[in-house]
Amino acid sequence: MKWPREYPPRPIVAVGVVIWQQDKVLLVRRNKPPRNGAWSIPGGAQKVGETVFEAAKREVMEETSLTIQILGLIDVVDSIRRDNDDRVQYHYTLVDVVAEWLSGTPDAQTDVSDAAWFDAASVPALGMWSETNRIIEISAQIRQGYSKLC
Repeated sequence: MKWPREYPPRPIVAVGVVIWQQDKVLLVRRNKPPRNGAWSIPGGAQKVGETVFEAAKREVMEETSLTIQILGLIDVVDSIRRDNDDRVQYHYTLVDVVAEWLSGTPDAQTDVSDAAWFDAASVPALGMWSETNRIIEISAQIRQGYSKLC
């Protein structure tokens, strides 16, 4: 059964992927609620029978046509939006992962209207959700630690 995204009967598990190519991070412009028109990291709902990492790779391919290598888990974030009557309109449990670009050129597909590489230093000026900025910052730290291990 596919749950409605608006006023769902339970939280929807989704993945978000911070993708790095050298010192640039990939962002997409959402074209569906709840963050319609906003820049964000690529990702989407996990399917039954799919691992979080499989969902991350699939969503990135569907939204941007990129192939990635997952480096690891960043954090889990709750995104809950209420309407004017205080009813839960959207509820996502977001599992965010960090990845490295392997191949492809960003090409906006499915749930996004644009996909582009941004210098990490320019990301805060885009006015994204504060949690997205926090996740990108943490991913940079994880990636730096990962590179020291290799």
